[in-house]
Amino acid sequence: MRVNCLKTLAAGLALSAAVMSVPAHAQEKKTIGLAVANLQADFFNQIKQSVEKEGAATGVAVVTVDAAGDSATQVSQIQDLITRNVSAIIYIPAGATAASVPVEAARKAGIPVVAVDRNPPDAPADTFIATDSVAAEELGNFVCKRSGGRGRLAEIQGQIGTTPHIDRDEGFAKAMKNCPGIKEFAKQASNQWAQDEGFAIAQAMIQRDPEITIFWGQADALALGAAQAAKVGNLSDVIVVGFDGDVARLEAVRSGTLTATMTQQTQLMGRLALDSALKLANKKSVPATQLQPATLTTKENVAPFLKQHP
Repeated sequence: MRVNCLKTLAAGLALSAAVMSVPAHAQEKKTIGLAVANLQADFFNQIKQSVEKEGAATGVAVVTVDAAGDSATQVSQIQDLITRNVSAIIYIPAGATAASVPVEAARKAGIPVVAVDRNPPDAPADTFIATDSVAAEELGNFVCKRSGGRGRLAEIQGQIGTTPHIDRDEGFAKAMKNCPGIKEFAKQASNQWAQDEGFAIAQAMIQRDPEITIFWGQADALALGAAQAAKVGNLSDVIVVGFDGDVARLEAVRSGTLTATMTQQTQLMGRLALDSALKLANKKSVPATQLQPATLTTKENVAPFLKQHP
């Protein structure tokens, strides 16, 4: 049923593209579509706020839609944005499933696409803006040093097949190759990068192996869930690290609930996404890939990020 739904929506997207009559560049005032994966995630919410704030400051209309984590919903929402003849679309895919459909449809309609955080491998956007998630290697090196090079590691992955999952896996694994005293005893993927998932997965891991000393959650929400499970399970001296650096999660770093995270520049990414969308709408060139650095953040250096998120 879901496959048929996606096929139907894909056909609708193609039809929307075919009936368009007014080119985006002919519009006097630019309207940018912002298709967000899931506004329940603070990371995506921060990008949304940045895009909308920059749009208001520059006189650009921003139409925001939230897929709430559902790929089929997102395909339908982008169909509507194409029908509205937006000048460009900023696209944060809700997952790997059907992620290429909106890009292909927008391309047929002559509408440029800026992918943020996740880039469909089968149909890359005109430009891709993200954190260099392979920087998880720096986080892995921190874990190796903090643990004294020894420990029992449990890893909670994000959505399999998404760009952050692939790159964070690669970076952290590279660090672990240079730290053979840390042994991985458990690994499981989540569906939505959510804290309640992180808690449930970590709790099951602890029941199977109560000697876990390190939790690596590929997103701060997953890591916080693991920290909660470790507390409930009465595990002491557990190292818990994540990736994102959302404002709420930085508070957890300050309190010691999270040992460390990698802070992404969400505000910068939002501004860059809108700027790139406008350039593409005006037929200007932008780099195919625009990766931004992340900062290893611990209790010792978290304070500035809490005052002004990058």
